[in-house]
Amino acid sequence: MNAEEFRKYGKDMVDYICDYAQNIEKRDVAPTLDPGYLKKLIPAKAPLKPEKFEDVLADFEEKVMPGVVHWNHPKFFAYFPSGNSFPSILGDMLSAAVGSIGFSWASSPAATELETIVLDWYAKALGLPKAFISDLPGSRGGGALQGSASECTLVCMITARSRAIQKLKGMCSEIHESVFLPQLIAYASKEAHSSVEKAAKMALVKLRIIEADERGRMRVDLLRQAMQNDANAGLTPFFVVATVGTTGACAFDNLTEIGKVCRELPNVWFHVDGAYAGNSFILPEMRKFSEGLEFADSFNTNPNKLLLTNFDASAMWVKDVMSLKTALNVNPLYLQHEHDKAIDYRHYGIPLSRRFRALKLWFVFRSYGIMGLQAYIRNHMALAKKFEMLVRKDDRFEVRNDVYLGLVCFRMRAEDTYNQELLAQINHSGKMHMIPSMVNGKYVIRFCVTYEHATEKDITDAWSEIKAFADDILRDVPTLSPTPEKEKVMSEPQPIIGKPPIKKKLTRTKSLRFSFTRSISREMYESQNEHLKDGCTPILVVDSNAMLQSFMKATADQNKLRGIEDVDADEASN
Repeated sequence: MNAEEFRKYGKDMVDYICDYAQNIEKRDVAPTLDPGYLKKLIPAKAPLKPEKFEDVLADFEEKVMPGVVHWNHPKFFAYFPSGNSFPSILGDMLSAAVGSIGFSWASSPAATELETIVLDWYAKALGLPKAFISDLPGSRGGGALQGSASECTLVCMITARSRAIQKLKGMCSEIHESVFLPQLIAYASKEAHSSVEKAAKMALVKLRIIEADERGRMRVDLLRQAMQNDANAGLTPFFVVATVGTTGACAFDNLTEIGKVCRELPNVWFHVDGAYAGNSFILPEMRKFSEGLEFADSFNTNPNKLLLTNFDASAMWVKDVMSLKTALNVNPLYLQHEHDKAIDYRHYGIPLSRRFRALKLWFVFRSYGIMGLQAYIRNHMALAKKFEMLVRKDDRFEVRNDVYLGLVCFRMRAEDTYNQELLAQINHSGKMHMIPSMVNGKYVIRFCVTYEHATEKDITDAWSEIKAFADDILRDVPTLSPTPEKEKVMSEPQPIIGKPPIKKKLTRTKSLRFSFTRSISREMYESQNEHLKDGCTPILVVDSNAMLQSFMKATADQNKLRGIEDVDADEASN
């Protein structure tokens, strides 16, 4: 493709993107296809000869698009926002065109310096402590753009590990660092993101999971007790992760109290993960949740979640950039240059090669301004409160989290099977998309405002559809909800009991799939329940059939039982 062809097809692509964005509501928000659908539509081998660009784009629309989940759809209420905007897309386009690989100042001076400037802009806009801002007098801190919050957590954990081992190692240079790994232990709330557990596995250190309170916040008393017990047992607490805006229910840990606990033991690195909600600190009224950040050694937040910047982009700040360089510095001759006082971002993360990510963030800040970004987030907050109000007005439903930003966790006042069926019906329709979570042991449906241009109509329409599904599921089912005569003496509606009527259910397989639920044996449930979740892992439920099968296999008569299968009645009849 030459420049003139690119000019033509580039315009065609921009037209396609604009049409997609302007007409996205005409598409189903998520596919209901089965795995492997695309393999049936695309040849098994790449073409030997060039094909027309028009044919490639046509195949994308006809074959690929049907399998796309439209994260920027007005009816996409799952996970968290997938930040996107036209300025961000244009910045990413320009970054791809320039093709800079900014691992050092010498490899791309502009990429390095713009990233430093934009990260300082960002930190000041969020009201972060001065120690994180590189251009302030006396500061040893600064920021860098990583690929994801998971990457930020891993980088900070490795840096903390390096610092802790150096303290333990002291002057014994002949002892290899790996000797100290069994001694190190990190801590995170049960509601922390699963990337913390993944980072601990990659860093080869122990992770202790701390219980959360009824509002989803880390129990500080249990953290203090666990750290002291581990220290008394000869272990070395070295890393604590707090979360502002948990995945499950958008809960905010108490940073001040956790920070004080970290100060009680030497050399404990305190990291704060604010992947989604950290961006809300751009609003002065949300900075009450950032109190205590002055205790933190590092902080991350994702502009690709709540700041209209498309993936990948995760901002990470540390108080002492030298700690990063000490842990991650590898300096072969071919990467050295004469500007030894310049920043080399290869020392700030895992990869050597780095894209020009700062460009799209720069475009977003300049195109929207701080006030525009604040208005965008406040709109999400207002719409979430609107949805919360609608839920609370219906006696059949309840809200199970504190609604601060765009997330509302709700459920029917019913057994979990009803709520699983409700979510399955919603997702199977393809008209809306949501995922579940567990809040205080209850299965809830997460409703998160994600669309940039979301309006009150989007919220009220969604609620009308949710109620229609609920009406269908609960029709002809006896309930213990109060009658008008009883409302005066009952404090709240009583729960619906029993199971949803079979005639209203999807097949068992589809119900599990579209409710993001996985049925397992009790043994596996108890094992898996010890791990952190991340908001996209299926909710695990004990399956009596699986338990029965496990029991039968353990009996002496298992040969007689061979061939008995758990067949879904609905599927068997189809």
